[in-house]
Amino acid sequence: MSGPISQQRQNQRANFLAQFRDQNTRRLKNFTATQFAEVWSHYDKDGNGFIEGQELDEFLREFISSVVTEDIGPEVISETALAAMKRDFMDAFDENYDGKIEIGELSQILPTEENFLLLFRRNNPVDSSVEFMRIWRQFDKDHSGYIEADELRDFLKHILDCADRCVSEDKLLEYTSTMLQLFDQNRDGKLQLSEMAKLLPVKENYLCRPIFKNANRINSNDIDRVFNLYDRDKNGCIENEELQGFLKDLLELAQEDYDAQDMLFFKKVILDQWDVNHDGKISKDELKMILLQQSRLASQMGL
Repeated sequence: MSGPISQQRQNQRANFLAQFRDQNTRRLKNFTATQFAEVWSHYDKDGNGFIEGQELDEFLREFISSVVTEDIGPEVISETALAAMKRDFMDAFDENYDGKIEIGELSQILPTEENFLLLFRRNNPVDSSVEFMRIWRQFDKDHSGYIEADELRDFLKHILDCADRCVSEDKLLEYTSTMLQLFDQNRDGKLQLSEMAKLLPVKENYLCRPIFKNANRINSNDIDRVFNLYDRDKNGCIENEELQGFLKDLLELAQEDYDAQDMLFFKKVILDQWDVNHDGKISKDELKMILLQQSRLASQMGL
């Protein structure tokens, strides 16, 4: 077989994204939740939660050749052209400047079903880890330390309800299944804390700021700012969900993969060492000692 139709089929075999183009307009159609997960799984070949390195180069070649209206294969794009396009592309979509594409960033790149796109809350991120822990406690209804499938369904429905969006039960179950496929990295059928944190990222982990990597640069204003960030009820101490939010941010400086048991162990370590008056809370003076110690460790490790 030869001619235009044969060429289109050859390009589709060479380009995974070509199958999602509209045959009339030659443009990518809106991706359903299931299709979005298929695309992610195809390009995140090592399953580490990022499209990076050669995965990223392959995605960019195929994405660029898919969004132009002519039928061209990804091999047409030269290395020089790819490098230039990659710089512009990452400037536009790599929100945290880590040189990788995360799941939420991909949702901003691909034309995606609008209700599914809302679930990533890109325009309404969580304000802080304190708020994140409140949401976690709200939807971890059985206090198992995990967000299980039925709890995740309730969480996604809550997001849609807040946006005045109504979807069928079948569509809601599709969204739930897709989010588990995307974020459940250890494939245990539920989301642990670090997996939920990727689905529901906070605006900023304030403790990641460069100033907290040098103990000599931290002053009283910095301590006040951090303390006020976590002491949400202004009662003069960091406790309950405030303490959990602080511990989450602190724990993320040390490891990417963590669950509720890790958090409990970390809480015991921190309180045993720094809770001077043994009240189960963190005062401003105790916070100062923690931050100074953390910054010294970061400096010694060259972080």
